[in-house]
Amino acid sequence: MAVRRSKPSALRARPAGAVRAKPAKAVRAKPAKALRATPAKAVRATPGRDAASEYESCACVTDLEEVARARLPRSVYDYYAGGAEDEQTLEANRDAFRHVFLRPRALVGVSAVDPSTSVLGVPVSMPVLIAPTAYQRMAHPDGELATARAAGAAGTIMIVSTIATCSLEEVAAAATGPLWFQLYMAPEREICRDLLRRAEAAGYRAICLTVDTPVLGRRERDVRNRFSLPPGLTLRNFEGDRATMPRTKAGSGFAVAASRLIDSSLTWDSVAWIRSETKLPIVVKGVIAAADADLAVQAGVSGIVVSNHGGRQLDGCEPTLRALPHVVEAVAGRVEVLMDGGVRRGTDVLKALGLGARAVLVGRPVLWGLAAGGEQGVRFTLEMMRSELVMAMGLSGCPTVGAITRELIAS
Repeated sequence: MAVRRSKPSALRARPAGAVRAKPAKAVRAKPAKALRATPAKAVRATPGRDAASEYESCACVTDLEEVARARLPRSVYDYYAGGAEDEQTLEANRDAFRHVFLRPRALVGVSAVDPSTSVLGVPVSMPVLIAPTAYQRMAHPDGELATARAAGAAGTIMIVSTIATCSLEEVAAAATGPLWFQLYMAPEREICRDLLRRAEAAGYRAICLTVDTPVLGRRERDVRNRFSLPPGLTLRNFEGDRATMPRTKAGSGFAVAASRLIDSSLTWDSVAWIRSETKLPIVVKGVIAAADADLAVQAGVSGIVVSNHGGRQLDGCEPTLRALPHVVEAVAGRVEVLMDGGVRRGTDVLKALGLGARAVLVGRPVLWGLAAGGEQGVRFTLEMMRSELVMAMGLSGCPTVGAITRELIAS
């Protein structure tokens, strides 16, 4: 399948200093024009000390988000940050961590804290993986290539989205660490078969099948902004109409484009079909119900990601941290369980592991780092999460990941 080359010039923007001077007014006053004129190229325009100083002064991921917000056009920020409808689930994912408390142990001896572990047998430096997120070249001209390089430098796994703005082969060529490929099942099985074969040939380690998108949730920020990809950006894994996103007079161009890639008829038999087409391990992403976790194990998957799509699909859905222990109980150690949704702190990672997760996935924090400083910004984000996790492990009396058990969670 041919790979199209985007035109980087379409992403050029005014220098970061201009954005920094009037972040709120410049982004909010003329969102449509900003999308065309200044789509995040500002990061490349000031790659030196000024650009770095902005994100390096951040104390936490929330600070980093504010830097990214000032750099991104409103419609792009809203696409990354937003959720479905009233965004109840988006908020609940984050709020769930505030209602789980830790019960640390004292005098354990934590002079050396080691956050390393493994996921599906692959060693990682910490139990934090990069979740699949679409259209990363809206955040930075290098997009998924920068994220892949940062993931390798951090010693963790990047999961590459089907609807990336760099092809899966381009990302694999840039990567210095292990990759998984996230798959949306299109109605045409030949398209899916081609993606699976390309992922295998490019050296991806697993297929991450998204199962929580039989139809697309209504993301009202995108409707209000009439969201579409900036000129020059395409879905590089596809050709023809599927590679482009229409501009609409009303509503979301993303919703129109996504409808071409979603097969609403998927069942557990579809997992069996994927197993017949690839030798790679399969991880299903988007399981909330314990009953579905059991069916996933029966279908022969190697892992489950407890996920509600970051609050972007069914609004009012159970937050993932609450669902996690029920899925873990249903799985009973037969496959590895991961989770995403609302992870912003090292203590969040600690709580998820205490409730039975093998590792967590982070999406939006990586995008904030990418928008703030490209590859170095993503490295900064991952190092921030690592250092917070190491501190939280030490303060909890957990010198290794194996020492993090359910006893750490105050019930």
